[in-house]
Amino acid sequence: MEIENECKYPRFTHCRRCALLVLVALVTSWLKQVSRARRHRRDAVVLSGLDRNMLADIGLTRADLNDALSGAFWEDPTALLRERAIERRLYRVRPAQPLPDVENGFHRPPTGRPARQAI
Repeated sequence: MEIENECKYPRFTHCRRCALLVLVALVTSWLKQVSRARRHRRDAVVLSGLDRNMLADIGLTRADLNDALSGAFWEDPTALLRERAIERRLYRVRPAQPLPDVENGFHRPPTGRPARQAI
């Protein structure tokens, strides 16, 4: 009695193997995304320990942190924080700076100290 080593349907075996590999790749990718989101959530929680002035220095508010951390656990909260900080940086109003005093085409920057006296 001979044992058959060949599969009756080689195409279907190949399809099942590919489907299994694709499924493993999808699950692995999803687990990596969840792991990255958890790591970023921990970083965002560290940011929640900063005071208002420190958050303002990086372009965030307490409300931004609350919005970012209120999402689902698999969502990356730092993506929203990055968007908000960039929006504030792009659309902030800069105060108009006065033109410097120019005498005869020469501008001497202020030094904050008295000029030396010639003897």
